[in-house]
Amino acid sequence: MSKSLSKRPSKTKASVHHTPDIEELMIAKPGTRMAAILYDGMLILALLFLVGTVLTVIGTLLTMNTGTESSQAQSLPTWYQNFIMTPSFILTLVGFYGLFWRRGGQTLGMQTWRLKTVNSGGHLLTWGQSFKRILAASIMPLILGLIGSVIGGSRAILLTSAFLGFVFNYAFCLFNSRGLAVQDMLSNTITLKMPKTENDGLWRVIRNRKQGK
Repeated sequence: MSKSLSKRPSKTKASVHHTPDIEELMIAKPGTRMAAILYDGMLILALLFLVGTVLTVIGTLLTMNTGTESSQAQSLPTWYQNFIMTPSFILTLVGFYGLFWRRGGQTLGMQTWRLKTVNSGGHLLTWGQSFKRILAASIMPLILGLIGSVIGGSRAILLTSAFLGFVFNYAFCLFNSRGLAVQDMLSNTITLKMPKTENDGLWRVIRNRKQGK
């Protein structure tokens, strides 16, 4: 880990009595990470719902004849769902995390819990690193989801299996000697718990702008 990712209190005599203790940067705990994801999840679901609604309306107008009765309702073509809607949902997810990680390393949920995602050098992620991290976080949910689908065949089992894969990513932290999650290791990035004095995120920027008016 780069030296830039850690700060240690000074051991000089002058700082013993006059300088407050400096909280060390440390790797975020799995429980704190999942709490931040729950916060972000509500916003992500709202964005996905908006994107899905817009694409459904567009798809209906372009690919189907609309009727006047419920019995005339139709489903969107499979090709439209697989090649238009699904990639759009993925791009929405990548865009959400990519924009926040590139601008400050923190989503709104991460800022609430003082978390920050950076690369191994302590710098903000690039678009390529952001995509790689999201892809790495999707591997276990995808694998377990496919296994659940083959074994059970129902949508409920598929979703449950995928969720277990998601949980596994963070449970892995408990068995890794450095406390890294699966996506941390595969993407060469890391999520840190920031000291209160260094948590200069979105809310502080907003407050400063308001004070400047």
